[in-house]
Amino acid sequence: MDVTRLAAVDAAQAARVLDEVRNATLAGERARLDPRPVIGESWGRMLRSGVDPDHDFRAGVLGPDEIERRRRDSPLRHVLPVLRQGLLSVADTTQHIMVVADAQSRVLWREGSRSVLRKADGFGFEIGADWREEVVGTNGVGTPAVARRPVQVFAAEHFVRTHSAWTCTGAPITDPRDGRLIGVVDISGPWETMHPATLAWVDSVAKLAEARLRERHLTALDRLRAVAAPVLARVTGRALAVDKDGWTAAITGMPYVDRLALPTTIGTDRIWLPTLGPCSVEPLPGGWLVRASDEEPAPRGATRIALDLSQPRRWSVTVAGVTGTWTHELSPRHAELLYLLALHRTGLSAAALAEDLFGDPARTVTVRAEMSRVRRYLGAVLDHRPYRFCESAEVRTVLPDDPLDLLPHSTAPGVLRERRAAPS
Repeated sequence: MDVTRLAAVDAAQAARVLDEVRNATLAGERARLDPRPVIGESWGRMLRSGVDPDHDFRAGVLGPDEIERRRRDSPLRHVLPVLRQGLLSVADTTQHIMVVADAQSRVLWREGSRSVLRKADGFGFEIGADWREEVVGTNGVGTPAVARRPVQVFAAEHFVRTHSAWTCTGAPITDPRDGRLIGVVDISGPWETMHPATLAWVDSVAKLAEARLRERHLTALDRLRAVAAPVLARVTGRALAVDKDGWTAAITGMPYVDRLALPTTIGTDRIWLPTLGPCSVEPLPGGWLVRASDEEPAPRGATRIALDLSQPRRWSVTVAGVTGTWTHELSPRHAELLYLLALHRTGLSAAALAEDLFGDPARTVTVRAEMSRVRRYLGAVLDHRPYRFCESAEVRTVLPDDPLDLLPHSTAPGVLRERRAAPS
């Protein structure tokens, strides 16, 4: 039975079927059909984290000052016109509301049908509310933030019973500069208003918002390039003008690079970068002037690497040594790659990595392309032939408390093998 297709034809019957599926699943019994994979995975996380499916728990709502601070600091404020234009007119007509939440699933903006807004108030779906999965269960804000994909949660697919009168469809919005999650846009309303096209609609508008953020970034790089051009014209040797996130605006004396891996904070005029070695740094409006030095690079023997996979979708690698410390946030694919290399300190060939990532040793071209991207920020501590962390580096991996939360959405055979092997 395809419940999604059934819901498009007979929403009431689909809601009843899903209620039976939910009740059986939570009771540990065999349901007549399985929940959709994205919903089943979310329910599994809720059961492991102890969310009560029969009680509506509400975390403290943010105060007005904190809400305003988060709105000012959020890049989402730049794309509100896109979201409103793409969603609000239809949402109001179809008895829905538009909700925009930040990366922590805190509701920052909420607009749409007045009658639906009043209903949302009844179960705490309000400005400043915390809608993380681990707080309110499977939902259209917290679940897309964890899954990093558009998700529609229909009726009893909500983990908490009091939310099962609703249908919620959310899509994540990521920062095009670094792939970091910056928030989720959601369309919600009574389950009777469910439509299967809503998922594609919300996802399309979220992608338009990301495109607008990309345009803003390119415009900012153009401004930085104009400022840096006369400065670079007077510089001898290797130098770059980069924005605060390390994206290159202009360059002289060296081959072009898209981006530098900058330290999380720059508190001195001397830093060490993986691709350039010792550098001097000077502030520019909207970025930095980075000048490469001809000094010898720092010795690799003092390098310590921490691969942090303990938090869902907030993975990072930190490199520390005599020259300082810097941190880089990881995409899902790069988190998988570095985890596998941390497991196999003697190294893996391209074919072995392809086998562990895709179950197909022939996909070496894809592996080499991804490793080339990783080496842009970790080149100083990675060797190849085979791929591995350099022998002199001390590598530490920080894992989640529950083995099932290790890269939970990864389908890489090497990761699945480690999950199964971990003690329960």
